[in-house]
Amino acid sequence: MGIRDCRVIQGGMGVGVSGWRLARAVSQRGQLGVVSGTAIDAVHARLLQDGDPGGHLRRAYEALPLPGVGDRVLRRWYRDGRRPPGRPYRAHPMLTLELDPAHAELLVAANFAEVWLAKEGHDGLVGVNHLEKIQMAIGPSLYGAVLAGADAVLMGAGIPSAIPRLLDRLAEGRPVEVRVDGVGTAEGAELLSRFDPAALGPVEHRRRPPFVAVVSSVSLARFLARDDATRPDGLVVEAPVAGGHNAPPRGRRRLDPSGQPVYGPRDEVDLAAVAELDLPFWLAGGRADRAGLDAALAAGACGVQVGTAFALAQESGIAATLRRQLLDGVTGGGVPVRTDPDASPSGFPFKVAEVDGTVGDRAVRDGRRRVCDLGYLRVPVVGADGSIEYRCPSEPVGAYVRKGGQAEDTDGKVCLCNGLTATIGLGQVRRDGTEPALVTLGAATEAVAALAVAHGGAYTAGDVLDALLDR
Repeated sequence: MGIRDCRVIQGGMGVGVSGWRLARAVSQRGQLGVVSGTAIDAVHARLLQDGDPGGHLRRAYEALPLPGVGDRVLRRWYRDGRRPPGRPYRAHPMLTLELDPAHAELLVAANFAEVWLAKEGHDGLVGVNHLEKIQMAIGPSLYGAVLAGADAVLMGAGIPSAIPRLLDRLAEGRPVEVRVDGVGTAEGAELLSRFDPAALGPVEHRRRPPFVAVVSSVSLARFLARDDATRPDGLVVEAPVAGGHNAPPRGRRRLDPSGQPVYGPRDEVDLAAVAELDLPFWLAGGRADRAGLDAALAAGACGVQVGTAFALAQESGIAATLRRQLLDGVTGGGVPVRTDPDASPSGFPFKVAEVDGTVGDRAVRDGRRRVCDLGYLRVPVVGADGSIEYRCPSEPVGAYVRKGGQAEDTDGKVCLCNGLTATIGLGQVRRDGTEPALVTLGAATEAVAALAVAHGGAYTAGDVLDALLDR
């Protein structure tokens, strides 16, 4: 069985929302379970400081086929017993062009462990999802997933044209270079993030996982498919109603009266044209019921990718009290979801659920003190003297301007890194309280409401699959 046999791909959502438990539950039912690799180094560093409940991470690190790496990660981050209430998490290194060797080890180990735990004890398929925008983590992150035997790599939020060749090299244990988008680089100059698997221990040839690119236009799909060097092994075609980051509307930017981007006919993907590329593809965004799956199959797709329904399942990584609040909202009339054109430092529109007590609550957003201490969406800034520093438009405004940014670029920006980490119950403790959660959901939640009502207010990943596959 391969990924093209899967009718359902579970979305690789958020920071730790699509954790190994959720991916495992989907994979064991014969579909493609997906773990989120986004900021997984921070997630593991904090879980280890909380005593690694259940001992799962320690068990996975023992299986890491790199002598000494798992032990070193545990010595740096594991604390026996739960972190005392009110004590902040110890900070882990932020991404830079030249990764600290200890940080590279953490990235490899965390990605390995998530995939390994999701695959443990069964032969189902497990993939890993990463964001192309987080370029400085790509090398070690994908290597960890390859070592764990990942069955697919999914990536969007950018143009992932380099990933097929990167996977070829990593599967062979060869060094890789990732081009990093920066500011202030001379014409023709490149910023590169390098990673050499041999620096972590003996290398051997590994199975190269297929690459599935997440796209939202025929033009991007054609661009990737045009050449063997960039051609993916499959596509997820995402509609604007999907949660998380969305592609901006094509053409001139237009906003509706509520300040949300206006999508039109130019943003509708010609599925017949996608089918002509002779690549397996899945449709994403508002497809969480049998009718959505049937429509996808009729259009020539292999199936659907589903996010929001799985995000609110019991196996999801969303903190239990927050998940209960979201389900109550969905079944009680709906949770307002806003496509915010400015919230994400990445520059892409981002779906923000307007939930009381979270960053989606305007009072909470305005009251949060700006801080950037995770930094996954920072970009390198090259000075006239060749020096490099890093900036993000959601950091303190003064710091952003000092690094050459424009103050207006910070308007409306929120810290996705801290907010999404808080969503899974790992928010940093500050002097003025714990970081508030930031929830992203798809705009179409009718299928989720039906699932919750049908199962007494809560449901499992298996219930989602039953509804999709009519079991």
